[in-house]
Amino acid sequence: MQVTLDWRRMAEKTIAGEIITFDEGLQILQAKEEEILAIMDASYKVRHHYYGNKVKLNMIMNAKSGLCPEDCGYCSQSIVADSPIETYNYLDKETIVAGAKEAMRRKAGTYCIVASGRQPSNKDIDHVVSAVKEIKETMPLKICACLGILSEEKAARLKEAGVDRYNHNLNTHKDNYGNITTTHTYEDRVDTVEITKDVGISPCSGCIIGMGESDEQIVEMAFALRKLNADSIPVNFLHPIEGTPLANYERTKPIKALKVLALMRFVNPTKEIRVSGGREFNLRHLQPLALYAANSVFVGDYLTTAGQEVKKDDEIIEDLGFTIEECAL
Repeated sequence: MQVTLDWRRMAEKTIAGEIITFDEGLQILQAKEEEILAIMDASYKVRHHYYGNKVKLNMIMNAKSGLCPEDCGYCSQSIVADSPIETYNYLDKETIVAGAKEAMRRKAGTYCIVASGRQPSNKDIDHVVSAVKEIKETMPLKICACLGILSEEKAARLKEAGVDRYNHNLNTHKDNYGNITTTHTYEDRVDTVEITKDVGISPCSGCIIGMGESDEQIVEMAFALRKLNADSIPVNFLHPIEGTPLANYERTKPIKALKVLALMRFVNPTKEIRVSGGREFNLRHLQPLALYAANSVFVGDYLTTAGQEVKKDDEIIEDLGFTIEECAL
């Protein structure tokens, strides 16, 4: 017999500093659908305690597209994908800097420079460092870089240039990793996050839901991100792309996606929880409810998939009575 938890009581305990248990996390994911409003109300209580009604905006610049030797099954840029995407090497510095100006126009506080590939070369680091320095000299933006596996030396150079945050997602559960990619390991990703932390860069690491993981594994992923102490946790939902090995995977149902976001908020109550790639495709008309757990979103397009019109995101935030958080470095 399924036991219905007192969701509000769970929120109060979380705010008081008590960590929910694995079983409580699993009950969030497996709760009856009619409990979703009570779950979101409770997760909002935690979210509001730490972040009020502020929403952080992030914008992605796909600085290098495709041409990747990795075999990640979800990615249209991987070597095993046959997806109809644009491919190009690094954009020139002027284009990357222009993207930062667009991020400012969209009221994004964080500008994310993302490049495909296993790891950046020294030349790649030189290029990104040059662009970051110019951006930081002229704009009050937080810069997040996502360039692949890093050495300590390269991480230190990014830190010195002004990179505030580095993204390297765990993506899936460690036991599911071999089903998604074979060209790098779960431990490779953990190591890169730890290296960025060691040099003083804020760690950003999250997951992609909908790649065959069990409910138990999703809960364990939430606790793995807590252990990693990621400051920012992007929660992506698989958007199956034509030409990738996962092209025929089913979408995550909207209510399940909301439960995942609530779980992430309860397990990582003080962290920036960002509803990320695939939100439009998976959450559909329930997108506004996501912000009762998450306090951050991407605005505009993703890497190779289209995002929602910025105006619609602004309207969602306004209609909820929330406000956009201005960049504070």
